[in-house]
Amino acid sequence: MDSSTVVLIVIGFVVVIIILLLLSAIRVVQQYERGVIFVLGRLIGPKGPGIFLVPPFITRMIKVDLRIVTLPVPPQEVISRDNVTIKVSAVVYFYVVDPAAAVVNVMNFIQATTQIGMTTLRNVLGQSELDELLSQRTKINRELQTIIDEHTERWGVKVTAVEIKDIELPSTMQRAMAKQAEAEREKRAKIIHAEGELQASSQLAQAATIIASQPSTLQLRYLQTLTEIAVEKNSTIIFPLPLDLIEPFLQIARDNVALNAANANGHDGPTAMRPVPPVTQQPHQG
Repeated sequence: MDSSTVVLIVIGFVVVIIILLLLSAIRVVQQYERGVIFVLGRLIGPKGPGIFLVPPFITRMIKVDLRIVTLPVPPQEVISRDNVTIKVSAVVYFYVVDPAAAVVNVMNFIQATTQIGMTTLRNVLGQSELDELLSQRTKINRELQTIIDEHTERWGVKVTAVEIKDIELPSTMQRAMAKQAEAEREKRAKIIHAEGELQASSQLAQAATIIASQPSTLQLRYLQTLTEIAVEKNSTIIFPLPLDLIEPFLQIARDNVALNAANANGHDGPTAMRPVPPVTQQPHQG
């Protein structure tokens, strides 16, 4: 093998190495990603999207995803302000707004966000009462989001929402709350029933006043009641006799009784009070 052949082999080998280095230097960054580039340990800045060359050995690139991350917070045991032990799980929604800060200012921004979410969840819920947690969940979610976002701002992470996903109560507390809810419903039912009775009594009083001023309305009410009863075939109907029909007969009977009483008093009275004539003696004649 002559020297020219050796030179050609060496040149070919060098060309292949150069091609492989060029191929390894090609980087493709997606639309939803940014590539944070370091040259000899110095930050150059985020690049992308698109294709560009990153020289090997002296340059390093870290890809950062800019899409919204759904981060579940594991269930945390929390003691509320009124000393009730509960388990609470939540979900944190965030995305990276500054890729360089997310790489330079924190070692692992996802893990750091998870830890700050767990700590903040315990702290905020521990300062709230159980009724607050159940009834004012939106307010607590906003408070959690504000606190977590303040901590992650310097990491280049923006927290968009924090949602409490589940609140697990002890079985004894669940039974107590069920009893409380049942008692509250019974209370409302009794109040509604009493208000209904009050309104019904007021309406009945007005109806009685109207019927008293117009006696004929009572007869119409009787007829309406009979119509309603007649729908049932197995009912016994007791027909109320109108008082107007028997009133003349009652008046005649009362007049007869009064007349008989007057006649009886007129016959017995003069006889009993008639004076007895005095008895006179005739003189005895001899």
